[in-house]
Amino acid sequence: MIQTQTLTFLKELVENNDREWFQENKERYEAARENVIAFTAKILEGLHKIDPAVSADLDPKKCVMRIYRDIRFSKNKLPYKNNFGVSFPTQGSKNGGVEYYLHIQPGGKSFIAGGYWMPEAEHLKAIRQEIDYNADDLKKVIDDKEFIKLFGEYRKQDQLKTTPKGYDADNENIDLLKLKSFIAWHPLTDKEIISNKAVDQILKAVTKLYPMNVFLRNALA
Repeated sequence: MIQTQTLTFLKELVENNDREWFQENKERYEAARENVIAFTAKILEGLHKIDPAVSADLDPKKCVMRIYRDIRFSKNKLPYKNNFGVSFPTQGSKNGGVEYYLHIQPGGKSFIAGGYWMPEAEHLKAIRQEIDYNADDLKKVIDDKEFIKLFGEYRKQDQLKTTPKGYDADNENIDLLKLKSFIAWHPLTDKEIISNKAVDQILKAVTKLYPMNVFLRNALA
């Protein structure tokens, strides 16, 4: 499970987001990162069993994203992220994109997610084509009561204001065809993320995300 000290470190980092404080607390950061890596390893054990496209050979250290921000082209010059991000890529999605993602951030801002965020043009075209041909397969997943309970209304993600090229405005699946991203996420409270049941809760959500990711991978195959 994620330790309370890990969330505490992130909380204090928000208030002291500078290199001097970070260097003074480098050991705390390393301890927090090792905690996240160990937690990631536990999730990977179950994740591969649910979705074989998540390689059993994934290195949990490589799944945990850097805490250092790239500030070269950003107006925000704070050097560090205020969270730990964990990416679980899947195989067979042709240049990547379809994944599971765990976000660890205090203040009730943690979550587990899946899908494809902001696909590149070629991939977006392929996903829209798959929706046009086989929308019922996706709707069977996202309209399931348990899915909605965990992740909310899938269609309420960011959409194009206009009809995508090649499709009619009266297409019965236009709300799905207009989506810019194809993701679903389930929030995790601080109490849940530090619970000894956190891994089980996350994997339960993943079982519902899995069919959605399969649909997206099939679109890109």
